[in-house]
Amino acid sequence: MRQLPETDRDAIRLAQDPNFPRWLEQITATGGCSHPVHLSGSTTTLDGTTGEILHHYDTRTEPGERLLVRCRNRRATICPACSRLHAGDTFHLVRAGLLGGKNVPATVRHRPRLFITLTAPSFGPVHRAGEPCRPRRDGGTCAHGRSLGCGAVHTPDAPVVGQPLCPDCYDYTGHVLWHAHASKLWDRFVIDVRRRLASSVGLVQSRFADHTRLSFARVAEYQKRAAVHVHAVVRLDGPNGANDDPPAWASTELLADAVRASARRVLVHTPYSAAVGELALRWGVQVDARPLSTNGDGPDDDAVAAYVAKYVTKGANETGAGVDHPLTTWADIESAPVSGHVRTLMRACWHLGGLPEYATLRLREWAHTLGYRGHILTKSRAYSTTYAALRAERAHHMGHLEVPDVITERQWRYVGSGHTPGAALIAAGIASDIILNREIALTEVRIADGGAAW
Repeated sequence: MRQLPETDRDAIRLAQDPNFPRWLEQITATGGCSHPVHLSGSTTTLDGTTGEILHHYDTRTEPGERLLVRCRNRRATICPACSRLHAGDTFHLVRAGLLGGKNVPATVRHRPRLFITLTAPSFGPVHRAGEPCRPRRDGGTCAHGRSLGCGAVHTPDAPVVGQPLCPDCYDYTGHVLWHAHASKLWDRFVIDVRRRLASSVGLVQSRFADHTRLSFARVAEYQKRAAVHVHAVVRLDGPNGANDDPPAWASTELLADAVRASARRVLVHTPYSAAVGELALRWGVQVDARPLSTNGDGPDDDAVAAYVAKYVTKGANETGAGVDHPLTTWADIESAPVSGHVRTLMRACWHLGGLPEYATLRLREWAHTLGYRGHILTKSRAYSTTYAALRAERAHHMGHLEVPDVITERQWRYVGSGHTPGAALIAAGIASDIILNREIALTEVRIADGGAAW
């Protein structure tokens, strides 16, 4: 008789367990999380006045004496279920800063707002999509005798797009060091925008915060050439943030002029190195600053929020610009499933990370992201709500929020993570069912609205 695969045998074993219904409830509660965290412990809720026990929960009554909770990994390649939840939270976080909601007033939609894109500078010519890679007018060859154009029209998904025309000419050192300083370059950019706005209306720069506030939410994205560029929503508020209207002089045009000028002006110097020297790092020449619709009922705001939410769940390996786990040895770099261009960037991180003058950049620790060590999504404090507030609101709707005037005693410890093969199969099925149910519900809403939501 043919033996069943291990996954099927394990799924049958779980289904025959007397505790299977409760285990299935736990898996469903995690949304079909691919790598749930296993916890052991208890929670006791007491009345803050009388000391009476209002509720007690202990994992000793659970299957395997453990509770499964979400891993909360944002990467779709690691956990599709949790990444979808994270994408939904990101959408609401960004959208609230554009249209209001989540304790953000609706008046923010009428303020000066831009959707901006800042790119990395050129580190050398690369193959491009949609147009011929034409040679330069100076003869079309580099110092190594290679053509600076291939003349072909590449499709966007062609493997050659983003790869250097001459790897020997490409500035891999500058690319890696620019990544390592990209977050600092953004900080300098934000400071300079504030200064330029103040100067343009005759304010003392140190008093800018007394009149208005620059709020933003930004997301980092890898281009085909494996260089990070930044998309950001920037908004002008009053001095108290989202709850305060900006002064009368604040305008979209004034904000756009300041953004473009600051993007051209700011720079960051790298630490001096005898091997490399001191580099002056800037933003690329391509700067986009698009005003967002002020009436709040156009597609722009939702499209921006959806774009940011979609990208924030992508890992480095999904974009082809690295891998989703740290590289601890040179052998890890050589065996990584990446292009030759990305592998050379990883090697540059490893080499530069061994130089004492770059020790603070921790380039070897971030070789898997090609030296970039910033968060994928960051926002200013006053832009909108927070992930923590969104999670608390979700817990409230699910009836898990604790009541005021109580004392909660918790004793928990980590006891493992992940699934057995059969459990992983069942969890994936639950996650798929949840997606299908949401799509059906959304379709019914659209039909009820006469198709207006399509």
